[in-house]
Amino acid sequence: MRSDALRLAKSAQGPTEAENLLREYVQARILGSLHESRAFESLSFVGGTALRFLYALPRFSEDLDFSLETPENYKPAQWLKKLKRDLEFQGFDVAITFNDKNIVQVAWVRIADLLFPASLAARREQKLAIKLEIDTNPPSGARLERKMVTRHLLFGIRHHDLSSLMAGKIRAMLTRPYAKGRDWFDLLWYASQIPPVEPNMALLSNALAQGSPVHESAIQASEWRGALAAKLDSLDFAALQADVSPFLERREDRVALNEITLRTMLRRSQPKWI
Repeated sequence: MRSDALRLAKSAQGPTEAENLLREYVQARILGSLHESRAFESLSFVGGTALRFLYALPRFSEDLDFSLETPENYKPAQWLKKLKRDLEFQGFDVAITFNDKNIVQVAWVRIADLLFPASLAARREQKLAIKLEIDTNPPSGARLERKMVTRHLLFGIRHHDLSSLMAGKIRAMLTRPYAKGRDWFDLLWYASQIPPVEPNMALLSNALAQGSPVHESAIQASEWRGALAAKLDSLDFAALQADVSPFLERREDRVALNEITLRTMLRRSQPKWI
């Protein structure tokens, strides 16, 4: 409910945390509506927000990313229509747009009169925006699991398993034309698990092959550590820390994004690449 979201924002330790908490509350409501629509019979939940909701990644995330696993009964327009009704019933002033013209289909959920009463905007018309992306042609090889989530409400999710989520993260890091501190922080989180998580190599191989332009040589999945290590020479570590810092539960965690820590992580299995 809108009133619950505003109470949550008021309890925060500063405006950055308040906005993160507001966004995450709305994300949970969106996921709950998709669960009720049985959208996860077609979709799986992927990306950084999936890590946050399913595995307690200690950083907040902005977007909701999905992979189309089962095209039968894929009805995004119907799901979004229900989502708008649900959010309006919960007291939110919401507008939803949807673009299904590309392989990665995009919906925007924009909520008015929320940031201003939470003292996070100077004007009442400023909106909280959450992007939903659906990859309708995902690479094959993902392993799927189901889990019940109890963040703000109870709902069920179909999602990529942890090693498949890691493969998706590595693919993004290797194919993105710019560096994101949030990506490198997530990679450190995977390495910190006991035992450390290793990527789903079948999915990573298919994803890299799919993501490489025909005029370029595809990066081999087995070379992912070396390929990432090669990027360290050109990274601006202060910029990485600045990128991730507003989303961290513990701001001091940003100092982990330094060259020594990252090289040590990538050296762990295959020192010949560093």
